[in-house]
Amino acid sequence: LNHKKSYRLCQALDILQPQRHKRFKHPRKLPENRVITGAGQLWQMDIKYGYVAGRDRHFFVLSIIDVFTRVIVGYHRGSSCEAKHACQTLGRAMEQHCAPDSARPVIRTDNGPQFVSH
Repeated sequence: LNHKKSYRLCQALDILQPQRHKRFKHPRKLPENRVITGAGQLWQMDIKYGYVAGRDRHFFVLSIIDVFTRVIVGYHRGSSCEAKHACQTLGRAMEQHCAPDSARPVIRTDNGPQFVSH
């Protein structure tokens, strides 16, 4: 008796429990359409990965780009890319490209696993 047959039998006998739905404590927000008037107002972060031929492994590239100037303000490349690497890379980019008394840029990501904490 496989799971599909047992499901059909339970459905025919009307003994199925209602399906449970995942409820997130903090729903994700959709990005706002921002009007960018200068450099350093909005940065985007993304992770790309590729395959190293002959070595049988992958590499990762995390890049931070200024949306107004389209300049890469920070990057990380390596055999892994975890949340700590994203935080370190963002910290270095902030130190290099943001004055201590200036406004911080808005950071936009694609909500990948390195950028979302639970």
